[in-house]
Amino acid sequence: MECITKKVGFIGGGNMARALATCFIDKGVISAENIWVSSRTEITLETWNSLGVNTTLNNVELIKKVDVVFLTIKPQVLDAALNDLDQLRGCHINKVFVSVLAGTPIATLKSKLELLTTNPRIVRAMPNTPVTLGEGIIVYCSEGTIPEDDEIVKRLFSCTGLIEIVPESLINAYSALCGSAPAFAYLMIEALSDGAVKMGVPRAQATKFASQVLVGAGKMVLQTKKHPGQLKDEVCSPGGTTICGMHELEKQSVRASVINAIEATVKKADSLLPK
Repeated sequence: MECITKKVGFIGGGNMARALATCFIDKGVISAENIWVSSRTEITLETWNSLGVNTTLNNVELIKKVDVVFLTIKPQVLDAALNDLDQLRGCHINKVFVSVLAGTPIATLKSKLELLTTNPRIVRAMPNTPVTLGEGIIVYCSEGTIPEDDEIVKRLFSCTGLIEIVPESLINAYSALCGSAPAFAYLMIEALSDGAVKMGVPRAQATKFASQVLVGAGKMVLQTKKHPGQLKDEVCSPGGTTICGMHELEKQSVRASVINAIEATVKKADSLLPK
């Protein structure tokens, strides 16, 4: 894949920004010298040195240098970050803004960015951390973008794993499944590992095998196209060991707990919407 020559910037140098930038560089979509990262502290920027990107403490400098601006900050500091750009007010800022702010709709972003530029071009995206390895998911939607924006964003996102354009009305639900659920999967890996350790398996092997179980099970669903319930039934022999384990999971309401976890995550994201 040919490198993108446009310059990409991240306002906010946290885990998600680093996950995206690492994937972009490792997959050869963009060179490190065409990436800029801004943060409020030198300590945060020090963690970026190994990637060879450009760093700054000045958001205005970043905006002036790049073509695509990723907003990879916490929602509660959005106003402060945009206030840093106040000197750009009234200037023609010919950029596309890509937001990964949880619970922050395009309408809110638009109202704030309109203080800096007329008709802001906005992409709202929800990635998950496995994008670092190119095994992630990004769901996104946009408003006001031009075809060139759409092409650049698609090329950047395509190297990260699965990507889907989704209705903004459902983006919090997609975010819970795609963005938050890896944490639930890590909990399951840890629990499976703990169970194996309890029964005598060495920890390192238990964690390695538990991780591969989730990888393999996921690939079985994706590649066979079979319903997860059917694949589960194929493992559960009559009167066998697996169905006894399934019975214990059902008695502990594991299925309901996972459903409740997704629901709680979506409700929290919805609560972040401006009143």
